[in-house]
Amino acid sequence: MPITRIADVIQPEVFNPYVIQRTMELSALIQSGIVQNLTEFDNLASGPNTLVNMPFWNDLTGDSEVMKDDGALTPGKIGSDKDVARKHGRARAWGANGLSALLSGDDPMRAIGDLVASYWQREMQKILLVTLDGIFKSASMADLVHDISGLEGDEALITGESFIDAAQKLGDAKELLTGVMMHSAVEAYLAKRQLIEYVQEADQSDRVPYFLNKRVIVDDSTPYDTGTKTGTAYLFGAGAIALGNGSHPRIIPTEIDRDSLASSGEDYLINRRIFILHPRGVKWTEANVADAFPTNAEIANGANWERVYEPKAIRIVKFKFKIA
Repeated sequence: MPITRIADVIQPEVFNPYVIQRTMELSALIQSGIVQNLTEFDNLASGPNTLVNMPFWNDLTGDSEVMKDDGALTPGKIGSDKDVARKHGRARAWGANGLSALLSGDDPMRAIGDLVASYWQREMQKILLVTLDGIFKSASMADLVHDISGLEGDEALITGESFIDAAQKLGDAKELLTGVMMHSAVEAYLAKRQLIEYVQEADQSDRVPYFLNKRVIVDDSTPYDTGTKTGTAYLFGAGAIALGNGSHPRIIPTEIDRDSLASSGEDYLINRRIFILHPRGVKWTEANVADAFPTNAEIANGANWERVYEPKAIRIVKFKFKIA
């Protein structure tokens, strides 16, 4: 019986774009609009260097002047600053023995692609969470943290009222917040209190949870302490996180290899990603990075982050609380 190899079903030049697209289709963060993929950031991720400088103009300030019949106006000036994004480079290889069983399906490309895409979807979400951990360790983000976990009794609990208080961190820009990311234990706690509404959306096979009209993204990597029942939720506005899928001619994104000297033969699938996953308005400082690309521990280091947008423009709030 002829044996189907990975190389028989995967064309690298087709497979990599397919996996990237499928990864984004699987991501609730992208489907909710919290993470936004733009051609501009794809191009930046594909450009030179590992740091991407994005200068911007500050808003105009100062009071208007009363017009008079003589005299001159006092000209103001416009200031500038820059946001800085960090490129990430990640790679993973798999042996064919684990994948070969999937090749009996009627669509082996999709079977393999779904597994690889699901893997990268989980990885991107993990990197986003360590990014959030890092930016909120920066003193510059203190104004966007609402922490009631140290209060007594009911005052420490997540409720509709305390959630509104967290959103109020953005002041009159709070309506920009459209989603919230939380641990499944927190979602279950809110659902028991009938605070979660599950909506069947046209493009979704499963019902989508909403809390106070904010789409809920459930991820058990979101901080939650089972002992103290202390949880963290992140409130987001649309486009708060910029995603750029990059490429480079010298970094081959998908490769197939085979060890013919192995007694039974061994097939390998190698996948590489270059990307930007950047919280807009919080620049990367490169204060503590040992190698070409930062590790998860380095991303989570608050010394590597500094807020450069005004707080209302960041569109991310950290809410720390307890559940009963």
